[in-house]
Amino acid sequence: MALLSARDLTKGYGAHNLFEHLTLDIEEGERIGLVGPNGAGKTTLIRILAGIEQPDSGERVLIRGLRLAYVPQQEKFDADAPIWTPVAAALVSTGEDPHNAEVMAEVELAKAGFPEPSTLIGTLSGGWKKRLAIVAAMIIEPQVMLLDEPTNHLDLEGVLWLERQLTDAPFAVLAISHDRWFLETVTNRIMEISPRHEGGVFRSVGNYSEFLLNRDAAMAAQEKRQETLTNRVNREVAWLRRNPKAQTVKSTARVAEAGRLQGELSALNTRNNAKGITNIDFTSTGRRGNVLLRVTNLGITLGDRQILKGVDLEFAPGERLGLLGPNGSGKSTFLRLINADLQPTSGTLKRAEGLRVVYFKQDRSSLNPDRSLRLTLCPNGETVPFRGGHVHVNAWAKRFGFRHDQLDEPVGKLSGGEQARLLISHLMCQPADVLLLDEPTNDLDIGTLEVLEDSLMEFIGAVILVTHDRYLLDRVSTKLLALGNGTAEPVADYAQWQRTQEDRMAQAARGGKPVQQAKPVTARIGGGLSKSERREFERMEEKIAEAESVVAAAQSDVYVHGSNAAKVAEVYAKLTNAQLVVEKLYARYAELEAKAKGG
Repeated sequence: MALLSARDLTKGYGAHNLFEHLTLDIEEGERIGLVGPNGAGKTTLIRILAGIEQPDSGERVLIRGLRLAYVPQQEKFDADAPIWTPVAAALVSTGEDPHNAEVMAEVELAKAGFPEPSTLIGTLSGGWKKRLAIVAAMIIEPQVMLLDEPTNHLDLEGVLWLERQLTDAPFAVLAISHDRWFLETVTNRIMEISPRHEGGVFRSVGNYSEFLLNRDAAMAAQEKRQETLTNRVNREVAWLRRNPKAQTVKSTARVAEAGRLQGELSALNTRNNAKGITNIDFTSTGRRGNVLLRVTNLGITLGDRQILKGVDLEFAPGERLGLLGPNGSGKSTFLRLINADLQPTSGTLKRAEGLRVVYFKQDRSSLNPDRSLRLTLCPNGETVPFRGGHVHVNAWAKRFGFRHDQLDEPVGKLSGGEQARLLISHLMCQPADVLLLDEPTNDLDIGTLEVLEDSLMEFIGAVILVTHDRYLLDRVSTKLLALGNGTAEPVADYAQWQRTQEDRMAQAARGGKPVQQAKPVTARIGGGLSKSERREFERMEEKIAEAESVVAAAQSDVYVHGSNAAKVAEVYAKLTNAQLVVEKLYARYAELEAKAKGG
């Protein structure tokens, strides 16, 4: 059953339509990932679905009494208010008693790993503010939740927490995201808004991997259709040029059909060429030495805090080091050490003679918001120097997905993704032995991320990369270094590190060392269980049954694929994960049951 629908929506600004005649249904149990290039209208669409913005035409349809929650990209909180207030306010809006709402808010915040509930919102990091907004949205038990870039600002711990909430959620979800790992883990349907598709939309059932396969097949079919139609139009044009004298009804109809085919071919050609940014090409100096950088027993202390200690590494051309660790673990500090912005307090850092380092900084402070895009791309004259030649500013702008009419606009008007592409264009003009990239993926759409990945893998110098994009990190890095608590430890792969983090979080949930020093909340409503815990307890048997069915299916798959070693390994990993989920559910069930009995 459709809970929330969009019918024949059209929305534009000025002469530019974001989307036309768009239709969408959100049904029970669906977790929809909304993807597409920057500027395609994803945020506008979700704001229309939330009832915040109105379409130019079409309508929004929702079932009677629908409980709808919306989490925007940027949260607006009172910085001087304690963290429990927005969560309690959300409950009060549903009719909950204010006193009970405060108690329930404190319980939910403790479960989500927050510190003392009297902590002021203004003291939270961006990631914890995002988590607070999500808790406030979920506590009303919505039937549909709309999320705009929910993983932005979250560190890995926060993203894993969010993925668990959404994967087990009893409500439908529509989430805008460029986080492909998140899309792979959480979604069961993907919808892409892009001018590449007929009608501006492509829909695929399944997770992100299935979406890629289905979209590639659809685009191949569309390109084949263009090739076939081109041949047919060429034949019709040749016939028209012969200018037959007989003006019969049949020949007149053929002329009209030829016109229709030419229009269809033009539309296909436009869609197949609407590919956004297609080429990022970092310039290497071509240095071929064995060692570019050597780090020996490196350490740094800032104030009273030991950020790093005992780091030993060597970097050679072709190596790509990915840095892992929660926010504040020292990843950006490490890049600043390599760039000589900071000096180590212990150990040594030796650079090859004449080493050229190019640094992408996540704060974008190098951009002048009042300067035009044209002057920022090309400060001198009309051409950009690149690899010994010159590229006209118009062609250079087009290469990075900018329209001609944007060239004279100030940089401050550009979107976050456009500013990130602008900084990448600067990097491409600077020959480098080592690329230092601090969150280069922030705000980039998936198409640009794919191009960036390919360019980093082709770069013959060395790369040191900090990013929250797990998909890119896993694909690009040749080795990984995990930072945290002053230490730096090599890890075999991203999956190993994630398992370590999940085990630590599970230990904290069982009563080990807490992830955050959260004050225990002992106030209860109506006996041993809080209201939210009662709801969780009532659904627990159903959750366990569902989890056990997943285990049974995985066990069956192990036998089905018994002759395929690679497939068995994949299925066995799924079986192990499914069994772990069942164990965690039984542990939680026992905990809730004990509380219900007053234990």
